[in-house]
Amino acid sequence: MSNKNLRGTGVAIVTPFDLKGKVDVSGLTAVVKHLHAGKVDYIVVLGTTGESVTLSKEEKQVVIDTIIKANDKKLPLVVGIGGNNTAEVIETIQKTDLKPFEAILSVAPYYNKPSQEGYYQHYKAVSKSTKKDIILYNVPGRTGSNVSWETQVRIAKDFKNIVATKEASGNMEQIMKVIKNRPKNFMVISGDDNLTLPIIAAGGDGVISVVANAFPKDVSEMVSLSLKHKFEEAQKLHYGLIDITDQLFADGNPGGIKFALSLLKKCKPYVRLPLVEPAGKVKTTLTQLIKNYK
Repeated sequence: MSNKNLRGTGVAIVTPFDLKGKVDVSGLTAVVKHLHAGKVDYIVVLGTTGESVTLSKEEKQVVIDTIIKANDKKLPLVVGIGGNNTAEVIETIQKTDLKPFEAILSVAPYYNKPSQEGYYQHYKAVSKSTKKDIILYNVPGRTGSNVSWETQVRIAKDFKNIVATKEASGNMEQIMKVIKNRPKNFMVISGDDNLTLPIIAAGGDGVISVVANAFPKDVSEMVSLSLKHKFEEAQKLHYGLIDITDQLFADGNPGGIKFALSLLKKCKPYVRLPLVEPAGKVKTTLTQLIKNYK
């Protein structure tokens, strides 16, 4: 049930685009190399930050192939496969070559607003469709409803290949109840960069980070120190990045992180509609914060 490769710092990698809006293979390769240099623990492909919902099937395959090649088996890879049509999620899982991937990150169904029993039955069906490890992803700010701690724990106990939850509810009480009541070896992973340190302090297992696209070394070090209970040292890194993190999300994700990566000359800042680049004020603030960082 446990998958130790998912402990520590995962990165929800961006999908860079060129000026014409096409997947920027060289930019994506550069970001992967940047993550290697920063010693992150694994990479999450085609997550929310990767703008997966605006990519065609062909483009998703280009992203997967580019990352697999650039990664060169150096880090474990996780692939995002989720949605609000259970049958379609299962079909995609069964048609995807999952051999290169450590696990599937599967977001809780959005828009439909299922009951807690609906969430349970969805993950039951997804679990039965594959032997691959699965990370449940609870992100009420995007899905419109919350997978309760009771339902997360029930899913964790009943389906052995659902090995972790990425918790982005922002509700520390809920997250702590998952940690308290989870089965042994079930992992609780932060889905909010600014809550990573407190979640690990409460017993969590790491983060799937957005900020680490730009600052992989510092996020990895902060998580590593936190997991070793060296919180005083971890706090310095945590508070060093907290204002930057706020601005990265001020005008939506991944517009902020892509702009930061463009400042660091890793890839271009372009996003796809309906997303747009951050407003001028956010860009100005981010530019100053990053310039003054360290």
